[in-house]
Amino acid sequence: MRELVRRRGYSAGITTKLRSEFVGASKFAAGKACVYATGSFGRWEASEHSDLDLFIAGMSEKAPRADGSGDDFGPANLLNHLDEICVQAELIQRSRSLGFPEFSGDGRYLDHHSIYEFTNALGTEKDDVANTFTARLLLLLESKPLVEDDIYDEIVRAVIDSYWRDYQDHKAAFMPAFLANDILRIWRTFCVNYEARTEREPEDKKASGKLKNYKLKHSRMLTCYSALLYLLAVYNSKKSVLPSDAVAMTKLTPTERLEWLQDNAAPKEAKSTLVKLLGHYDRFLETTNFKEEDLIQKFMDKKLRNKYAAAAHEFGDSMFEALEIIGKRSSFHRLLV
Repeated sequence: MRELVRRRGYSAGITTKLRSEFVGASKFAAGKACVYATGSFGRWEASEHSDLDLFIAGMSEKAPRADGSGDDFGPANLLNHLDEICVQAELIQRSRSLGFPEFSGDGRYLDHHSIYEFTNALGTEKDDVANTFTARLLLLLESKPLVEDDIYDEIVRAVIDSYWRDYQDHKAAFMPAFLANDILRIWRTFCVNYEARTEREPEDKKASGKLKNYKLKHSRMLTCYSALLYLLAVYNSKKSVLPSDAVAMTKLTPTERLEWLQDNAAPKEAKSTLVKLLGHYDRFLETTNFKEEDLIQKFMDKKLRNKYAAAAHEFGDSMFEALEIIGKRSSFHRLLV
């Protein structure tokens, strides 16, 4: 796992640099909001060619509604709009000075989501429209805090508590079906978005689409299914999953979850499959350790493209194998498949 080890070291070094560079953002966000990285930096597998994906999440409190409607109270963000703009400006300026590419979507995803939105939009139509669904799931599945760690931890715990809202009545046999269904939903959303947004011609666009598919079937799959494997192993071991178990899961990167399963919770017969998954993933990281334009050129070669597609298929087969072995046909396993 040479490439994975190298990338973890690189990610740690750049993350330390980012935390020191974002001190200006920390002044505006202090005690009110956090900034967290997702994507390759959230997974601690960034390379010299990685971009930076950031989200802002903040605390909220009840306050009289702006229309003055009696005793009716609504949520108010502790990070006001002007300070939010200042935080965004600091993130943009510092990211540029460090040589990162411009934020995707012209910065449209560098938005401020409140803890109220994260916990109250669950399962509603607002979840998709406001992008809280993606921001919340990536917070739990592949994120690292860069600004205001304590606020980050508090928001993670509050989101977990929202998914565990029925826990008190089912402590002895709590199955995290609510969270599991949302994880499955974001995986399928990734798949649908790929199909909807991928161009099949001309040839360079087709190659770019095949590259996205290759990444989808490795990094996106691992982000989602490493969490499901973790929760499944805990459930089958304890016959319940505590909120603290879920919080512990969020502290691990996707590859660290596989290592944790290998060392702690997975049955013996699953360990060779987990080793195989990590080996596949290390090769994926080696394959993608190039600039985007160079990777697209590689995927223009049909023979290479077919080789990479076969590797992605093999990774998926190994993930399914792990799910089957660790699942043990339990009730939670049935829910997942």
